[in-house]
Amino acid sequence: MSNQNRKSDIGLIGLAVMGENLVMNMESKGYTVSVFNRSIEKVTNFVNGRAKGLNIVGAYSLEELVGQLKSPRIVMLMVRAGQPVDDFITALLPLMDKGDVIIDGGNSHFPDTERRWKQVEEAGLYYIGTGVSGGEEGALLGPAVMPGGSPEAWPIVKPILQAISAKVGPNNDIPCCQWVGRGGAGHYVKMIHNGIEYGDMQLICEVYQFMRDGLGMSNDQMHDTFAHWNEGKLDSYLIEITRDILAQKDEEGNYVVDLVLDRAGQKGTGKWTGMEALEHGIPLTLIIEAVLARSLSSLKGERVEASKYLVGPNRKVADPPADILDALHNALYASKIVSYAQGFALLRAASEEYDWDLNYGNIAMMWRGGCIIRSAFLDDIKDAFVADPALPNLLLNKYFHDEVAACQDGWRTTLALAIQAGIPTPSMSAALSWYDGYRCASLPANLLQAQRDYFGAHTYERVDKPRGEYFHTNWGGQGGQTSATTYTV
Repeated sequence: MSNQNRKSDIGLIGLAVMGENLVMNMESKGYTVSVFNRSIEKVTNFVNGRAKGLNIVGAYSLEELVGQLKSPRIVMLMVRAGQPVDDFITALLPLMDKGDVIIDGGNSHFPDTERRWKQVEEAGLYYIGTGVSGGEEGALLGPAVMPGGSPEAWPIVKPILQAISAKVGPNNDIPCCQWVGRGGAGHYVKMIHNGIEYGDMQLICEVYQFMRDGLGMSNDQMHDTFAHWNEGKLDSYLIEITRDILAQKDEEGNYVVDLVLDRAGQKGTGKWTGMEALEHGIPLTLIIEAVLARSLSSLKGERVEASKYLVGPNRKVADPPADILDALHNALYASKIVSYAQGFALLRAASEEYDWDLNYGNIAMMWRGGCIIRSAFLDDIKDAFVADPALPNLLLNKYFHDEVAACQDGWRTTLALAIQAGIPTPSMSAALSWYDGYRCASLPANLLQAQRDYFGAHTYERVDKPRGEYFHTNWGGQGGQTSATTYTV
């Protein structure tokens, strides 16, 4: 049957590269896809070019798109996050029937997804907000897909979303796409994915600067080191592409990485992750430092000027130990573990706050393939949560606390040398500080609470009294005398 005579399985709006590649992915899995774009010439160019002869049908209005779909209709939005998503939802709702499904596959902020989910369900339709990670290549060959929204819609969209997702496992048959939870849960998990991505990238960059400035390694030497690391516990997409970047030369034989301006951009998902951590009181220190490191990098002009006046070591590591590359490897690996431990701790806090009942093992497997943070050790994270779904922190799992213990000497050596040489390591340092704080049974917050009670009568609990009893002391009483008042909450 020709594509002109059969109803399409899904409609997709938004023919930028990600949208086009998802359409090609869907069609390659046996689905007929209708496509629409606000700039309708993109529709013509796509169906008469790259999609010519395939089961891909162009639509030149939303009415035509909806009319081409089999029931229940599924329309996926791959448009810029924000107002364009709201505009398309408003336009689609009158054209679709009860039980139809709208999917937002962009990088929407989860509170917007929560609002849209309620709006669409009130109209009698279903809504899916799904994270899609993997970039242009992942969209074409198999991304990680993190759907949330209307549970009733999951059986409707599951065959398509799981078909197009990356596959992992011994038989390459486990889809990197599982149901996440109600409302904005899918986009929340994608937000945390992106936050961890910020952390992973920053950690790698700190190691790169240590190698380049501190050890004076060449790009070829660094390429060989990252290639070796990618064969072991650090096996991951980001280590792999770092290896490739360090070897890339232009037509004139120059290393391209040396020509790239050291000013990093960001699109907001890392900032959202940090704001959520602050909202829930989760010490997401590594990822927040990674976000702020990008902000510092953006001050290129100020940094160039400051470099003329601010004194410090010359970023050369004096007398590095013979095993310094092993120490660097272990510092990166231990910090990476902390990054994921913090990210999953935030997921747990959000799951409890928003009543999502997140499955952390499933989330680890969704990130195992297709996405930017895919890495071999996500299998170990899955195993940890399968063994104990209530695990409060990855570092309390025996495998992970043993791994960090084995890396600790190299971790501390690396950071001590970096500080002595004046090499900035904001995320790696934050990771070790968090680790040392987390393993400390007695922090100096007792003094902090006394200070708060002194100037603001904020009260405090006592180690010799039951938890939940609060006290206030008149710290500056006459003659040095103090009095205490007990408050029971």
